Amino acid sequence: MQLPRDFMIRMQDMLQEAYPAFLRSYEQNKYQALRVNTLKGTTDEFLNKVPFWGLTRVPWETRGFYYVQEDEKNLSETKTVRKSKAVDSEPLQDKLQPGKHPLHDAGVYYIQEPSAMAPAVYLEAKPGERILDLCAAPGGKTTQIAADMCQEGILVCNEIHPTRAKILSENVERMGIRNALVTNETPQRLSEVFGAYFDRILVDAPCSGEGMFRKNQEACKEWSLENVQRCAERQDEILDCADRMLRPGGRLVYSTCTFAPAENEGSIARFLERHPQYQVVQVPLSDKMAPGKPQWAYYGDIKQQNHALYQEDLMHTIRLFPHQINGEGHFIAVLQKQGDVPDAYQGFLANGVQKGICAKEAKEFIQFHQEMLAIDFFAGRENSLLRLGEQLYLMPEKMPSIDRLKVLRTGLHLGTLKKNRFEPSHALALTLKKDEAGQYMELETIECARAYLQGLTLNHSGEKGWYLMTYQGYSIGWGKLAGQIMKNHYPKGLRK
Repeated sequence: MQLPRDFMIRMQDMLQEAYPAFLRSYEQNKYQALRVNTLKGTTDEFLNKVPFWGLTRVPWETRGFYYVQEDEKNLSETKTVRKSKAVDSEPLQDKLQPGKHPLHDAGVYYIQEPSAMAPAVYLEAKPGERILDLCAAPGGKTTQIAADMCQEGILVCNEIHPTRAKILSENVERMGIRNALVTNETPQRLSEVFGAYFDRILVDAPCSGEGMFRKNQEACKEWSLENVQRCAERQDEILDCADRMLRPGGRLVYSTCTFAPAENEGSIARFLERHPQYQVVQVPLSDKMAPGKPQWAYYGDIKQQNHALYQEDLMHTIRLFPHQINGEGHFIAVLQKQGDVPDAYQGFLANGVQKGICAKEAKEFIQFHQEMLAIDFFAGRENSLLRLGEQLYLMPEKMPSIDRLKVLRTGLHLGTLKKNRFEPSHALALTLKKDEAGQYMELETIECARAYLQGLTLNHSGEKGWYLMTYQGYSIGWGKLAGQIMKNHYPKGLRK
């Protein structure tokens, strides 16, 4: 790999005797990992059903596992040999790559770079809280936070770029998340709407991407010292917006996937200068994680290179280096805002709380709910339905108003209200467990599951109506039985 010359000069100066080991890490393969989605089931259930891929635990995330990536050439040869020998193809399920396995389509796990799992762990999200993932696409950390929230509270996940915001929304749907509000706004605009509102905020900041050079060579080609400086300036603006949205006593986690001091210790030092009401929290480090380097805060700035302000704070930041851990480069800082709030504290919402509709305005869904679902979506939640045209949503409790906001998802998309009938959404299927549906059909083999994902009809005997389609007990979509034909309602845009 051809690393940028200026990058190598700086890293050698920073790492000194550790630099040769750092360079050697670029000769190694990147690490692959997945994280079990505990909104779908427990980690133990997953491990019992998926005894393949050579899974080993990621040290800093109990739901994270390294996996062995099957070589495409070897996989092709294995399929050919087994076909020629007329061997039953079911054992091939352990040869399917995680990204192509039906359980991935079912949202049972999320493929995520192992180091990228660490920031959300340190956010320590709790059920019932108000949480913001400010720079959220493609959704790895958002879906990780959502699992910690257990469908309770409000999770606002934002992405400024429309195309990436759409991907974020799709991943929120695939993972079966009910309590997320997906927005496509600038941090500045969000800070005008939410004043000291959130209990916790994650800022996984846009950065120069140095930590991803081994994983993404395009990041290597786009790198420059000038871009590092631009990123640092943009991070200052984003962090200032985050401060305005965090309540007193709240937690702010800042992370990047770069080694650049200006974007890491430098960003935190500058933030603490502007906002002295914060301090960096000392958190336990996983094995091989390294503390931040206060001397790097003003790296390259001759006037302040001996600056010792915030030295103790910066020692509590976290560095992940690829020559020390099994993962890519990352930086993390956990910050606490001074103060506390009363139990009834609400914070400021420029547009107030979103008003819902009464049940009689969605009688088609109420009938579907009574006949086809074995779960009470309305327990203790009056006026929690939101209607946008023909589309019906189940809002998170006390969801902020979406007035004048660019919004892609407002909680759980339930489905479409049509004349005298209701058509359930794919999102509704993916958030259900099989015992929460009135009827379900188990896809008993991986071939059957793949046929369903391709949009094929299936044979089945039973009462007519909607069926939750499941594979290995996990929901994967809808089917509708007429006669003995199960019509396929897997979304056409997702079919393989």
